[in-house]
Amino acid sequence: MAIAEDATKTGDVVDELVAWLEANWDPDLTVAEWWERLGLSGWAAPSLPENAYGKGLSRNDTVRVQQAISRFGALGAPAGLGLALAAPTIATHGTQEQIDIYVRDIVTGKKAWCQLFSEPGAGSDLAGLTTRAIADGDEWIVTGQKVWTSSGQTADLGMLLARTDFDVPKHQGITWSAIDMHQPGVEVRPLKEMTGRALFNEVFLSEARVSDDAVVGGLNKGWAVANTTLMHERGALGAGGGEGTGGGAMPGTVAGNLTKRAGALAPKGDDAGRRARAGVLTGGSAKLLIEAAKFSGALTDPIVRQDLAELHTLGELGRFNNLRLKAAKAAGADVPGIANISKLMMSRIVRLSRDLGLRILGPLGMLHSYDEAGRKALDKVTDNPFRSAITEMALFAQGPPIYGGTDQIQRNIIGERVLGLPKEPNEDKTRPFAELPKNS
Repeated sequence: MAIAEDATKTGDVVDELVAWLEANWDPDLTVAEWWERLGLSGWAAPSLPENAYGKGLSRNDTVRVQQAISRFGALGAPAGLGLALAAPTIATHGTQEQIDIYVRDIVTGKKAWCQLFSEPGAGSDLAGLTTRAIADGDEWIVTGQKVWTSSGQTADLGMLLARTDFDVPKHQGITWSAIDMHQPGVEVRPLKEMTGRALFNEVFLSEARVSDDAVVGGLNKGWAVANTTLMHERGALGAGGGEGTGGGAMPGTVAGNLTKRAGALAPKGDDAGRRARAGVLTGGSAKLLIEAAKFSGALTDPIVRQDLAELHTLGELGRFNNLRLKAAKAAGADVPGIANISKLMMSRIVRLSRDLGLRILGPLGMLHSYDEAGRKALDKVTDNPFRSAITEMALFAQGPPIYGGTDQIQRNIIGERVLGLPKEPNEDKTRPFAELPKNS
C-alpha cells in the first residue's frame, strides 16, 4: 500500500510539473529569464525546503522531476556545485536573509559556486586545514591555499573553510563562509588531468576579504556546516545518487550562458539519453557499456555479460539504498552511514566500469585524444561512438575513489561512527590546534 501511495504521489508531482512546463516553457527566453522562472517556481531545486526556493521533495522524486524536464525538452536547472552543495548547506545552517541572498541566486543560475575545502596539507585530514582568517572590523582577511577546487575558474562565489581560531582543538576553530571569487587576492590556477581536461584548480588566497554576514552557521562552528556539505557531496557522488544532478548548462557570470537563447541549450533528439549516460560515475555506466558491448559484438562474451550484470546490480543496489533512506526519513528515522556506503559503492562501480569498458573496446581502448578536435577525428576514424566516453571514463576512474573523501576515510567513518569501533588514539579533540604536530 505504501509503495502504491508513493507512486501515486510521484505521478501527481510529475503531472503538476508537466502542466507547469506547458504553461511556462518558452525556448525564446534567455537562459537567465528561463532560470528565473524555473528557480522561483521551486522546480529547479525541488529537494530544498519551501523557504529555500524548493518543494521539500525526496531525492528520488527530485531525480524524476529533473528527468521529466529533460523529456519535455526544456532546459534543466543550473548545473554545478551551487545547486548540489552550497544551496542545501545554506538552507540547513543559514539565516533566512542568507537564503534569500545566496540560494535565490543559485536556483536562478545568476551565481556559480566552487568548494574551497581541501589544501595541500589537509585533504583526508580536512580538519587540519591552515588557511587563516583574521578579524578586521566587520570583515575577515583570508590567507592560504586550496587545491582540487572543481570549477574554480568559472565560480562567482566559493564555499570557504578557514581557521578562525588556532588556540582550540582543530575541529572547533573552523568557520564556513561565502567568499567572492572575483576580488583581488584570489588567484585560480587550473590543474590539467590525464584526461586532457582541467576540471580542478588550485586557489591562492592572499589577504582576500570575507564579510561577517557571509559567515554561515556561526563563528568557529564551521565543522558542523562542512559535514553537511560533505554529506550532500558524498550522497551526490555515491552509487544511486541519481542521473539528474546536473542541468543543461553552467550558471554564473563567467560561463557566458545567461544571455543565450534557452532553446539553444535545451536537450534535442537523443541529447537526454546522452546526458543520462553522463551519470556513469553514479551507477549509470551499465547502460553505456551494455550499448557499447552490443555495438562491438562483445555482448556474446560470457565474462563481459557477467560483469555487465554485476555493474547493473551495483547500480540497482544504490537506487534501492536511496529508496530505503527515503522510507526511513519518512518515518522520522535515518540510515547511519548511508552516504559513506554509497560513496564506497561508487568507487567500486568506477573501477569495474574502467576495466570492463576497456575490455569491450579492445585495442581501441589505447586511443585517446586530449582535445575536442582530436576526439571528433578519432570517432570518425574508428567509427565507434562509445570509444571517447569509455577511454575518458577509464582515465578519470582514478579520481573518484580519492575526492569527496578517500575510500579509506569512508571506511574509518563507517567503522567509528556507525559500527562503534574504537578510534585511533590521538589528541585532536583536546589539544589546541596550534600545539598539534603538523604533517605527522
